[in-house]
Amino acid sequence: MRETEHEAEPGKRPLGVGMVGYAFMGAAHSQGWRTVGRVFDLPLQPVLSAVCGRDGAAVRAAADRLGWASAETDWRALVARDDIDLIDICTPGDSHAEIAIAALDAGKHVLCEKPLANTVEEAEAMVEAAERARARGQVAMVGFNYRRVPALALARQMVADGRLGTLRHVRLSYLQDWLVDPAFPLTWRLRKDRAGSGALGDLGAHIVDLAQYLVGEPVAGVSALTETFVRERPLLDGASSGLTAEGGTATGQVTVDDAAVFTGRFPSGALASFEATRFAAGRKNALRLELNGSDGSLAFDLERLNELSFHDHTEPATSSGFRRILVTEPGHPYLEAWWPPGHGLGYEHTFVHQARDLLHAIATDAQPEPSFAAGLSVQRVLAAVEESAEKNSVYTPVASTPVTV
Repeated sequence: MRETEHEAEPGKRPLGVGMVGYAFMGAAHSQGWRTVGRVFDLPLQPVLSAVCGRDGAAVRAAADRLGWASAETDWRALVARDDIDLIDICTPGDSHAEIAIAALDAGKHVLCEKPLANTVEEAEAMVEAAERARARGQVAMVGFNYRRVPALALARQMVADGRLGTLRHVRLSYLQDWLVDPAFPLTWRLRKDRAGSGALGDLGAHIVDLAQYLVGEPVAGVSALTETFVRERPLLDGASSGLTAEGGTATGQVTVDDAAVFTGRFPSGALASFEATRFAAGRKNALRLELNGSDGSLAFDLERLNELSFHDHTEPATSSGFRRILVTEPGHPYLEAWWPPGHGLGYEHTFVHQARDLLHAIATDAQPEPSFAAGLSVQRVLAAVEESAEKNSVYTPVASTPVTV
């Protein structure tokens, strides 16, 4: 009988994982940890040792449902456990810095959900802790899972190989609609003290990271607009689940943005445009991007995540045009371990790939990407967007982050 996720495979060194938080992202990360050893040949065997949450009954139920061996109600107790080597942080942004720094200082590896923190100052402190830990052989990674979509990893390879020539335009949008109803309640994602920002940090962080990842440069400066369309909402009545919740009769103030639109510039001269909103009626998870260069273009839509559109501008005009690349071949990133060609993957597979890459980095003492420093780079762009929006869209340089993105 095959070992369970609570046990290490014979002959492989176990890596005890402790996870803080068990809602939407906790469930997605759990799926990754449960699945990765059943798909990829790993140098280490992840052991799902414990999950942590404040409600004892709820976290014990989550442990059973998601495949964790035990439950804790205090993250400090989780960090102190000798059987845990890595802390996976899936909590709202206001607790990221405290948990990550404590875990790193306690000798643990850390995976932290995006955005890295709620403020630049918190992110800087996290990077400093990661650098101290790196000298001791620990690693820290931020969970920008869309880098692990095979089509986007392929796009990065094509840009790096010069298939687009000199980049001119980088165009990204991330559109959702779950806040269109003004009766949707005031969950933690709509409170600045918990979430840091609204659509900007929730969705904008993803597209900023993807832009910097694909281009291979940090954003140099931005000019931005933000807006809060519904400024007062019903207070939460009971628990929320994922992006669904019930509200009561009392109301409270929304303290984050509902949408952010901004332009940007890269040091190489490429121009960028970004749009992030949770008010695009009919758009459920529409992350779209297009890159235009002197020799070609690439386009991607997350809702068709097994496809990449490519135009080779060096071909004769009589036969050139965008063509679909079905990213399901064994030679494409991550796909050597999955299904026969033509059999697509889904959203949940990005978390399996994330776990795979992190485990290989730990085993080889390599710095995983995106690092905390890359997370800080994104945080500085978000801060510049907020500053620009507060100053009537004035162009705002992004503080430099000397880091590979």
